[in-house]
Amino acid sequence: MMTAHRFVKAPLLAAGALTLALALSACKKDAAPAATGTVSGAPVAAAAPPAGKAWSDVVAATADGGMVMGNPNAPIKLVEYGSLSCPHCAKLANEGMSKLVGTYVASGKVSYEYRSFAIHSVDIPLTVLVRCASPDAFFGLVEQLYTNQDALLTRAQANEAAAKQAASLPPAQRLVAMSDALGFTEFFSARGLATDQAHKCLADTTAAEKVAKEAEATGAAGIDSTPTLLINGTKQTALTWPELEAALQTAGAR
Repeated sequence: MMTAHRFVKAPLLAAGALTLALALSACKKDAAPAATGTVSGAPVAAAAPPAGKAWSDVVAATADGGMVMGNPNAPIKLVEYGSLSCPHCAKLANEGMSKLVGTYVASGKVSYEYRSFAIHSVDIPLTVLVRCASPDAFFGLVEQLYTNQDALLTRAQANEAAAKQAASLPPAQRLVAMSDALGFTEFFSARGLATDQAHKCLADTTAAEKVAKEAEATGAAGIDSTPTLLINGTKQTALTWPELEAALQTAGAR
């Protein structure tokens, strides 16, 4: 039985490789968690996308630090809190993303918002990098990270010692050096994000601090694991694609 990936301090972060005031403490125990339950509803109508576009082409940033794809007026709103280094998130994406987008988002019935939850230190440069590209490229890059997660993180682990040395560098150089050592910069370069642009984004310490603050706020809101899935604001028990698809259909996407 698959369990969610818990929000814990990562070894790299605890070792001080990212000393950018990014202390990601455990989730606050007194925070009120989102309600958990089933969202039920009558079947909802499909909606046509803008002329010349698919709903998957309609992507925008959200006030909560996420990126949303699809019909902004979709009656069923799916939100995922995911870690870019979480194997359970990768499994969910690899099994269900094509159908989620090709069937449910494409119908205009469901919008899909992804919120990066930095539960591991490597999630910080990864999140900075997926946000560094244009909004149109965001979901494709997230999908690429999940598709290639095993190989990417295996390489990163092999170079962890070099990444830790970044802690002694000036703040604006730390994430750049860490990303280069772990192979992240090269990975994104091969997928259209120029190295110079990646370095510029990674050198912007406010971008990394924003990711960390969002993680703290997410934990304070009662989200403590990934993937965490919400449908119309209600936290789901679903962790796998079959469970999520069933929940979307129950909510009216049928």
